[in-house]
Amino acid sequence: MSQEINKLTETVAYLKSKGLQSPDTGIILGTGLHALLNDVQIEQTLSYAEIPNFVQSTVEFHKGNLVCGWLNGKKVLVMQGRFHFYEGYSMQQIVFPIRVMKLLGIKKLLLTNAAGGINLQFKKGDLVLINDHINLQTGNPLIGENNNELGPRFPDMSAPYSKDLNDRLLQTARELNITLKTGVYVSVNGPMLETRAEYRYLKTMGADMVGMSTVPEVIAANHMGLPCAAISVITDECDPDNLQPVNIEEIIAVAGKSDKVVAQLLKQAISSF
Repeated sequence: MSQEINKLTETVAYLKSKGLQSPDTGIILGTGLHALLNDVQIEQTLSYAEIPNFVQSTVEFHKGNLVCGWLNGKKVLVMQGRFHFYEGYSMQQIVFPIRVMKLLGIKKLLLTNAAGGINLQFKKGDLVLINDHINLQTGNPLIGENNNELGPRFPDMSAPYSKDLNDRLLQTARELNITLKTGVYVSVNGPMLETRAEYRYLKTMGADMVGMSTVPEVIAANHMGLPCAAISVITDECDPDNLQPVNIEEIIAVAGKSDKVVAQLLKQAISSF
């Protein structure tokens, strides 16, 4: 048994001993997006520091808690904050919680993030359903010896985002009169934001929005056969011809304004999954 499988087994056993049994859905809350927890009937909150083999969220606006509870009739595991490559963590450390949640029994994974809008039709506060991605991060979590217990050596990525989950999210958005756009997400290392020339480059390759997360998690989910869907909140507009300086406080503020809408959408949609 590999060292990683040993770690996963240890962590899963620990979480089961804490009562985290048979969850239906895993949820990752991105930058500035926490309102969904107000709707969760919380049974258990564990700090990442308590969980064996979890690393720590070093970004101040990522709380660093794993929350177990009920949302609209479904048992959920909610990551209140994620790990990023720019924090100095390996790809294996970044996706470790995804693998743990899958081994605990989740049947689907919902992800959220804050992203810069490269598509000039996207404005601050817009919600965008990711329908495909481009990985420009350094490496990916499948590099190295493959763990056959987790998934195949060469997983297919022709449809990394579940069409079924995406269709249900779009339908729910229509029912709630929420505008949910669609687009291609490109993931970069960060933590610096992009230059004007880089925004032009990313747009040319077909990206609609850019961020520093999500793609490693989606790769790991696909490797394990875990259906997933992801929503970006556009927090800044990346027009290279009219580029304005932006800081993280502004990004958090914009995400906060859309936070309740994201929560409403996920809460309503999850009952139909």
